[in-house]
Amino acid sequence: MKRQLIYLLLFTLTTALFAQNTDESKVGTYVLPELLKSQSGEEINSAEKWNAIRRPEILKLFEDNVYGQVPKDFDKIEFKVLEQNKKALTGKATYKKVAIYVIRNKKIITILTDLFIPNNAKKPVPAFLVINHRGGETMNASPENEFWPAEEIINSGYAMAGFDVKDVAPDHKTDYVNQVLTRLYPEQMTQPSGMRALGAWGWGASRIIDYFETDKTIDAKKVIVVGHSRGGKAALWCGAQDERVAIAVSNESGNSGAKISRRNFGETVETITRVFPYWFVPKYATFANNENNLPIDQHMLLALMAPRAVYVASAADDGWADPKGQYLALVAAQPVFELFNFKTNLPENMPSNNVQEIQLPLGFHNRDGGHDMNLFDWRQFVKFADEYFKNNNNK
Repeated sequence: MKRQLIYLLLFTLTTALFAQNTDESKVGTYVLPELLKSQSGEEINSAEKWNAIRRPEILKLFEDNVYGQVPKDFDKIEFKVLEQNKKALTGKATYKKVAIYVIRNKKIITILTDLFIPNNAKKPVPAFLVINHRGGETMNASPENEFWPAEEIINSGYAMAGFDVKDVAPDHKTDYVNQVLTRLYPEQMTQPSGMRALGAWGWGASRIIDYFETDKTIDAKKVIVVGHSRGGKAALWCGAQDERVAIAVSNESGNSGAKISRRNFGETVETITRVFPYWFVPKYATFANNENNLPIDQHMLLALMAPRAVYVASAADDGWADPKGQYLALVAAQPVFELFNFKTNLPENMPSNNVQEIQLPLGFHNRDGGHDMNLFDWRQFVKFADEYFKNNNNK
């Protein structure tokens, strides 16, 4: 809990130091890049054309201009269960601490994963996987821990997993290169569109999915990757990259996450690249106070999840993350999901606070309160996942 309070304090101080527009009347107008027109001008009017032409184009535009590429190669991956307790959470769950060893060019890194699995399940269960930037101690299973409420998730019939991002790239302006970048992919740092911190965090989540595919208690086709704030940015990029992710959940990911960059409200590209340059490729900073020249915007990131599911959560008092801008990005992503015959019909206006909107495979809520991830948020994630897995065709 102490680490969570520190992060909340740092977030409050950061938002106070940088004066950004929070007046809706001063947002102005903007024009989003076209989703369904290729770079050569071809109209994208089918799922086949989206997958073959437009999706790869947009993915590369995000790689080159925002997040960097995500390397796929390594020589070997191995898994070892370091701890196991079959009577965790008063007998409701089996707890495992799993070490994931990734080896490339005779160098190795270790990703540690905390995992709770329901004991009463009669078949493999879906799993929530949290990209956690708040420190490993925030993944405790105490009832007071609303950020990572393992028992609540177990009671809902899901597995609960998480990892500390420091295992792949410490959340630090200079130390981020340690672990995966220095040890496994040093060449990425010399490339203009090489992987940076946010991409590394998503890469780590994908390695945990590799483990899920070997664990017979987990349904690896039903993985929900969740991230809060900067973790939400990484969760969306992970879902765009790794098509094994069934649902990407962005909780208050804001600028460079689910929020429309061109919308002059809350955090801007200028602020985020000045304070957190190591999250992104260097080119991204050239769009500071120049968002209208970005060849992409964040509705296109959400659209990369199609035909899989994406859930965007926000908080009413978190103006820095721009709840309305996040909702409008989800609305603007709809045409791509329609190519896959989903009849989404998100309301033009953002739903009232604490009201969940589900238009499968899209979902949204904006709760009361500030920048955090709490039990209300998690209960909405579970409701959405229940609905999605009940209704989609990949049971």
